[in-house]
Amino acid sequence: MVSGDTQYVVETFGLTKVFADWWGRSKVIAVDDLNVKIRRNEVFGLLGPNGSGKTTTLKMLLSLLHPTKGRALVLGGDSSDPKINAHIGFLPEESYLYRYLTAAETLDFYGRLFGLHRRVRQERIGALLEMVGLQGAANRQVGTFSKGMQRRIGLAQALINDPDLLILDEPTSGLDPIGTRQIKDLILQLARRGKTILLSSHLLADVEDVCDRISILYGGKVRIEGKVGDLLRRRDQDQILTSKLSETALEQIRDIASRENATIDISSPMDKLESFFVNVVAQAQKEAHATSGAISTTGISGFLAEEKPESLLDELVAGSVVAADEGEERPATEKVEVAEIQPQVDKGLLQDLSVAELKREESPERVDKRKPAEVEPPKVDKGVLDELTESPEKKTDAAGEDRDE
Repeated sequence: MVSGDTQYVVETFGLTKVFADWWGRSKVIAVDDLNVKIRRNEVFGLLGPNGSGKTTTLKMLLSLLHPTKGRALVLGGDSSDPKINAHIGFLPEESYLYRYLTAAETLDFYGRLFGLHRRVRQERIGALLEMVGLQGAANRQVGTFSKGMQRRIGLAQALINDPDLLILDEPTSGLDPIGTRQIKDLILQLARRGKTILLSSHLLADVEDVCDRISILYGGKVRIEGKVGDLLRRRDQDQILTSKLSETALEQIRDIASRENATIDISSPMDKLESFFVNVVAQAQKEAHATSGAISTTGISGFLAEEKPESLLDELVAGSVVAADEGEERPATEKVEVAEIQPQVDKGLLQDLSVAELKREESPERVDKRKPAEVEPPKVDKGVLDELTESPEKKTDAAGEDRDE
């Protein structure tokens, strides 16, 4: 997790990647002297046309590609460190899923890779499937999913480890308008819950809706970077939005604009098609119309909506300590005995027989019969191994005895 004194979650210093041909000659400069800083709790958009170096940059941040020169810091260190990697969630442009696993099995598989306890995996799987609208398809094989449904399960697997940094490469690709709106709302809620999100997308309307700052790449270089509002604001125009006005009031406004030698365009505002579409579908869901596809949800829940303690001490004093295997709650002030963490041995037939034998030995009629009985040593036949391991002298004596006979 990002330390409190670390201002930036992602920092790049002259990050450069050059792809060479078979003979080692420079061929393509994918990323050229990239210097980017992403703050905590920020939604940062990495934009650019095809071939501008966006995906290459993401792969270098994840240590999937080694930079030709320069350096990248993620969560204050190198993302190849397992301790740092455990706090990163990644949704690639193409989700690589095992088509014969179900949605629930897919999330369980990724949870195992992060070493999550079985009970934790079960709780998170249910919360994530509900969050991405796939609770009704939990037992369907992902090979039967549409591309949009695969993006949903891909996003769920990127969140299974409750990451501090979430890297999303084309997260809304293939999604219907409902899914797109849902993912955008989810990104905003995750940012409010303390997550840092790095987003790469060609859908600029989506980026405009969710990103705090953006950086536009071209030819591997940063062309411009800044806050979305500052970059898009038209400083040579003013906009006034009012409630419905009478024709008399509109004529007066036109006269004022004419005296100011300003152009004016008076028209009724329009909703975005996305908002209109979402409202129509929301009304259909409210009327409980049946559907076999994914459904929209209200937002994050479960472990993603919970405040995480800042330290182990905060966790211990939060209320209760949960036993790892039994799931029993114990007051935080209760002293945990060492015997409680020892492996439990099942009382089987051997222990029952031992107890019975002990009682029989303690009976009065057997008190005077405890003298050890003389036991003759068992006769052991010499096998081939014994004959081979006998000393040469013994073999010579044995041979002499045979000759004497």
